[in-house]
Amino acid sequence: MVDTDAFGKLELELRRGVVVLATLSQLRAPRYGYELRQALAEKGMPIEEGTLYPLLRRLETQGLLQSEWRTEDGPPRRYYSLNANGRKLLVKLTDSWQGMNDAMHRLLRED
Repeated sequence: MVDTDAFGKLELELRRGVVVLATLSQLRAPRYGYELRQALAEKGMPIEEGTLYPLLRRLETQGLLQSEWRTEDGPPRRYYSLNANGRKLLVKLTDSWQGMNDAMHRLLRED
């Protein structure tokens, strides 16, 4: 029997592996941080602010996102979106994820 502490750690490792892909998938169109968090949570992938904002900065530093400040609709907000490199990476990671997901589906169905 797996204790709840071990389960929590293993589940966290699984989430870490998909948070980047989940985040990239929601930045095909520009979104600001809160809006992005809401979109991810509504689709079953809640992410804490302390995880999301460092991730966005890291992805931008890696040349995968672009950001800009907008002030037209209320308070200033920093909008993030995929750039060309980010869109290419999203396609590759999506293909990889689907391959792994198919393999895991077959593995988990075995008796």
